[in-house]
Amino acid sequence: MTAILIAVVALLLLVILWQYLRLREHSRSLNYAHTKLESIMDRGSHERLLLFNSDPYLQQLLTDLNRLLDVNHKGAVELARLEKSMRSMLANISHDLKTPLTVVLGYIETILHDESMTEEERERILWTIHGKAGEVIGMMNRFFDLAKLESGDKEITLSRVELGEVCRRNILSFYDILSAKGSEVEIEVPDEAMYIMGNEEALDRVLSNLLSNAIKYGDAGKVLGLKLYSKGGQVCIEVWDRGKGITEGHQDKVFERLYTLEDSRNRDYQGSGLGLTITKRLTEQMNGSITLTSKPYVKTAFTLSFRRLTF
Repeated sequence: MTAILIAVVALLLLVILWQYLRLREHSRSLNYAHTKLESIMDRGSHERLLLFNSDPYLQQLLTDLNRLLDVNHKGAVELARLEKSMRSMLANISHDLKTPLTVVLGYIETILHDESMTEEERERILWTIHGKAGEVIGMMNRFFDLAKLESGDKEITLSRVELGEVCRRNILSFYDILSAKGSEVEIEVPDEAMYIMGNEEALDRVLSNLLSNAIKYGDAGKVLGLKLYSKGGQVCIEVWDRGKGITEGHQDKVFERLYTLEDSRNRDYQGSGLGLTITKRLTEQMNGSITLTSKPYVKTAFTLSFRRLTF
């Protein structure tokens, strides 16, 4: 009987010792996790918690903590990207506002101080001032439109829209400009009606932006194309040209706020950098997508895709 009691006591002591060692291992593991997390957060590093422990619950906790660190790191990277984008955006806004306003102020000073100015010259300058002021107002309107779209304050109403008619109407509005430039126009719009859930006003603005960009930047190719077609359950609109195109390094950035190609600061290629961003936001609000492919002087194409209605 005594031997049995001694064996039970010994077994209990072993269990207690095992639990003590296990608790101490857990304490060391938790202390490591605390110290390592504190170090990672203080230094902002991309390190992860590496700990070998047999406890499945502790392993799950470490996995979740590493996932949280991944989310935190991605958030920090995105914040840095947004801060850089904001600085660039403010610099571009300052540039785009400063140029026409400087011209306006210069002409106003000329009118105020040049007493020998003829009435004809004064009228010409006033019309120039009027045009530059219109540029500033137009740019500010586009900026506020984008701000409303991104904040969700400007929601568009969707209804059943036939894309063939929208395409024909928009290409026709640019036909005189293209003819004056001597550019060839290739239109592929089938007679078959193709319907989507969209907004005609938003579609007009999207196509107007794409067509005007193709005319402005693709002018060297002397051809502009508009193609409407179906692919699977999608309806696609392709606006293309054979101009100088967009290099691969710029293709992922053209939809960013106020991003402009390097030569868009030249007199012949001036732009606010807002048009394609607004185009993308409007397309997304109609549950569509926009993609870009470009091979300089071969084909540069912006493609809109929407879900096709079958009724």
